[in-house]
Amino acid sequence: MRVTYGKARRRKKKRLFKEARGNVGGRSRLWRTVQETILRSRAYAYRDRRVRKRDFRSLWITRITAASRARGMRYSELMFGLRLAGIEVNRKMLSEIAIHNPEIFDEIVAAAQTAISNK
Repeated sequence: MRVTYGKARRRKKKRLFKEARGNVGGRSRLWRTVQETILRSRAYAYRDRRVRKRDFRSLWITRITAASRARGMRYSELMFGLRLAGIEVNRKMLSEIAIHNPEIFDEIVAAAQTAISNK
């Protein structure tokens, strides 16, 4: 008797073709190519969820560096001074403060400078 893989196979293919929608050419129409595309896209998605965190941290550091240099202090000195002063602000918040509240950032830099000079 001939075996047909009806419902289960059709459901699997439908799910993967739906996920591959929007890709160019055979990547959204041909079964074997769709399988390869989905496999790679899932791998890239997993990898880039981690890379996004690195990219944002790098952006925050760049912003903090620019703001602290404008006030006559290097990034590494600022972070060292903050640690000495006991100010625990993460880089995301520090960059937001530097952009939106420059007067508060001035106070933070001053606190870091005094902590370094008192060391």
